[in-house]
Amino acid sequence: QVHVVESGGGLVQPGGSLRLSCAASGTSSSINIMGWYRQAPGKERGVVAIISNLGSTSYVDSVKGRFTISRDNAKNTVYLQMNSLRPEDTAVYYCYVMARGYSYWGQGTQVTVSS
Repeated sequence: QVHVVESGGGLVQPGGSLRLSCAASGTSSSINIMGWYRQAPGKERGVVAIISNLGSTSYVDSVKGRFTISRDNAKNTVYLQMNSLRPEDTAVYYCYVMARGYSYWGQGTQVTVSS
C-alpha cells in the first residue's frame, strides 16, 4: 500500500508560478512512475506530466516549456514547478504513483489562476 499526499496549491495571478509537491510513503521501494494529473470543472481528469524512476519525463503539449516535473527518489517525492500560469491551468491537481503495477492517487490540491 502507498499513501500519497500533495501540497502546494493555491491562488495565483496569470503569469505567476506555483510549485506542487507530492510525498509517497508505504511500499516506496517499489515505486516506478510518479506524475501529475489535473481535472478542471466539467472536464475529465487528464495527464499533465509523468516521470519514471530513471528520470524520463513526458508532458502534455499544453504545458511544455512552462511546467517542469522532477523527482527525489531518496525522499519518494515528486515536484511540479509551474511557471507562466494561465487561467486554463485552473484545476484540481492530483498526484499519481504507480508501484508494483498498482495505481495510487492523492486527494488533490486546487490550483486557481485568476486576476
